[in-house]
Amino acid sequence: MSLSWLPNAITGARILLIPPVLYCIFTEQFAVALALFLVAGFSDGLDGFLARRFQWHSRLGGLLDPIADKLLVAGMFITLSMVGAIPVWLTVVVIGRDLTIIGGATAYHFLFGPVAGEPTMVGKFNTAVTLLFVSMVLCQLASGWPPEPVLIVLGAATFVTAAVSGIDYVVSWAGRARKESVSQ
Repeated sequence: MSLSWLPNAITGARILLIPPVLYCIFTEQFAVALALFLVAGFSDGLDGFLARRFQWHSRLGGLLDPIADKLLVAGMFITLSMVGAIPVWLTVVVIGRDLTIIGGATAYHFLFGPVAGEPTMVGKFNTAVTLLFVSMVLCQLASGWPPEPVLIVLGAATFVTAAVSGIDYVVSWAGRARKESVSQ
């Protein structure tokens, strides 16, 4: 019996965790929100590990995983901005980056063909910094730790890596589009 469906099921569970995490933030249950967010983060690593380790890749998984990640991050930033824990301008930058990537991938798909989701190293680094920042914001709300200067540094790192990775995606996909248009 194959368990090749398991990574997609884990991704689906991560999507289902998003509303409870956001609800906990709105109701100031920050410790529970942090725990659920960490479970969601662990599930992201687990589904990726299983897909790679056992070759349980699927087109659905290739689409669902980044959608789940973007929904979680966008939901967290919007909600944390609404409760005053993250500046609105940073939320605009992070979500703007994701919308740029999604828009570019969609345009590429319609103009040239299917998009193979290939995160860049700077994109992966941005994701790690962003998730660390959100985790530390939740931790600070739940326990008072880490101190504010740590959050400022992590917020600045999130801003810089979001901007750099957004530019990196635009440049790399524009290069691919240029090569495709020349070859057609």
